[in-house]
Amino acid sequence: MEKSISILGSGWLGLPLAKQLQSDFDRVNISTRTEDKVTQLCSAGLQPFVVDIDNISDNIQSFLRSNTLIINITSKNVAGFKNLIKEIEISPVKEILLVSSTSVYPAKNGLCQESDQLDMASHPWLIIEQLFSQNIHFKSTIIRCAGLIGGKRHPGRFFASGRAIQCTNAGVNLIHLDDCLAIIGIIIKRHIFPQLLNACADTHPSKAQFYTLNALALGFDKPNLSEEGPQANKIVSNEKLKKRLDYQFIHGDLLQIDAFKDYDLFT
Repeated sequence: MEKSISILGSGWLGLPLAKQLQSDFDRVNISTRTEDKVTQLCSAGLQPFVVDIDNISDNIQSFLRSNTLIINITSKNVAGFKNLIKEIEISPVKEILLVSSTSVYPAKNGLCQESDQLDMASHPWLIIEQLFSQNIHFKSTIIRCAGLIGGKRHPGRFFASGRAIQCTNAGVNLIHLDDCLAIIGIIIKRHIFPQLLNACADTHPSKAQFYTLNALALGFDKPNLSEEGPQANKIVSNEKLKKRLDYQFIHGDLLQIDAFKDYDLFT
């Protein structure tokens, strides 16, 4: 029997994840919102589908012909996700990995953990998470990823336009692409469902220190610093993930990431 997996979203994380999973699956279904990317995905040996959850088409059940679905899209359209879930419920999908965001945690001083009681009305991702976690037709693992770096996302460029860094003394909450890929790979391979896990590097250097270091490394001017506004120091805990997955971060120390070797700057 053919072993397949479906990945909704083929961007910064979705495409390298699909390529990584090719060695474990006979077929990797992957979605794009436009026809423009279909040829590129085919050339990578993937099975592309044009899928837009805001306007679900007839091909959705073919895309969902897998036991496992990874959802990695930026949409926060709750209605679109509700329509997608209706389709999932009548598909073979039994395991879902939903890539969410640590932005669901409010700006506050102190540690943010998965056990925190959050206001459902404060962020659409909390409503979307609940739609999946409470559904009885499948098991969902939700990964709340911190700010994403790695690949072509280099933090040295984030403030190169002159935009000022706010809350300069607050610690950063970030995760490198290499760790995202490794963590998701472990969850899929070990069938770790259901779970709610924060994915964030071990260290939290100040915004001023981290972004200045990376900007200067690429030859940019030192970023502008602003002391205006609240100086909340939100720190996202990764302890549950490390314990549950027995995981050691590849890039746990953000200040040790090589500004050139650990990014994809030239392709």
